[in-house]
Amino acid sequence: MTTTDERAVPLTTHAPGAPAAEPAPPPTDERPVTLSGRDAYRDELTRLAASDDTIVCLEADLGGKGHPFQAAHPERFFNLGIAEGAMVDMAAGLAAGGHKPFVSTFAPFAALRAAESLKLTLGYLAAGVTVVAPYAGVSGAWFGTTHHCLEDLAILRSVPGVTIAAPYGDAEMRAVVREAVRSGRPHYIRTGRNATYASLPLPHPLPDGELPLVNWEFRAGPDDVCLVSVGEEGTRLALAARRATPGTAHAHLVYLDHENLTHAATELARHHCRFVVVEEHRGQGGVAEALALLLPQARVTSVSADRSWPAHGGDHEEVMAALGLDLPAVLAAVEKAGSHVEKAGARARVPAG
Repeated sequence: MTTTDERAVPLTTHAPGAPAAEPAPPPTDERPVTLSGRDAYRDELTRLAASDDTIVCLEADLGGKGHPFQAAHPERFFNLGIAEGAMVDMAAGLAAGGHKPFVSTFAPFAALRAAESLKLTLGYLAAGVTVVAPYAGVSGAWFGTTHHCLEDLAILRSVPGVTIAAPYGDAEMRAVVREAVRSGRPHYIRTGRNATYASLPLPHPLPDGELPLVNWEFRAGPDDVCLVSVGEEGTRLALAARRATPGTAHAHLVYLDHENLTHAATELARHHCRFVVVEEHRGQGGVAEALALLLPQARVTSVSADRSWPAHGGDHEEVMAALGLDLPAVLAAVEKAGSHVEKAGARARVPAG
């Protein structure tokens, strides 16, 4: 794999053809960190509800003491207890009545236990309901397999019309919540437990605080491998791999539904033909599989959770490592993708499928 900085093309403007040195990525812990994904969601929704009385918040026994929305808008906060399907059904009725319901529960209970209600509410009815699903992946590590969720993207991506987002950091979560309120479209927002992540800077300002379909954390040469990061832990691992392999490109994706991925694939294909997708999800039905179908002439490698079930407890990173999702796995995939012998014409841009 070619990793020379002289061929890398950073996002800063420079004369065409002039070499550009890659800026050294700062250590993650030096970047400002604010709220976890689920706390940023609660805070942003509470703020938006102050000027929009159609916003209502429903929780399935995850509210706890001191929920900011409950404290600020108690008449619009409903704790439905352990009744996830009923919560989604109630949200469908509220949406039909002109409200903007946001519902939240553990990802496995939202995507799996309430799957039929999600299919009918978000898909068939196209109700303007937003589902915020914390504890995605294996972020609820010590809780065990019943509280792990490595299948939600596969399930939700198969339901037409649902906008799927996996924001990384406080700023992205807030932007996704604002867009869900503004658009009124069905949303599924995936996040973790309590971990905080430093938001990635945007390459340029976008209107109304919108997020780009592809956020190029670093853009390299066309023959270099491109890391594609998905979600919180996928992005954390991709950033760590970038520091270990200077010159590797990194494209971060927030929106993961078919409609948005189709457009993102077109942009990815303009710049690279070899991709390593890092996601805290099973390979089956994940983003790498989707991109492989959208980019049939590209080489797409998946670094994801394998097909086993975690048999032992541990913290988040330990359980991921037991599933084959850790930094050594990402680095090995980058090395393998970089050493792949290209076929004739591989330097040409790859058209999106």
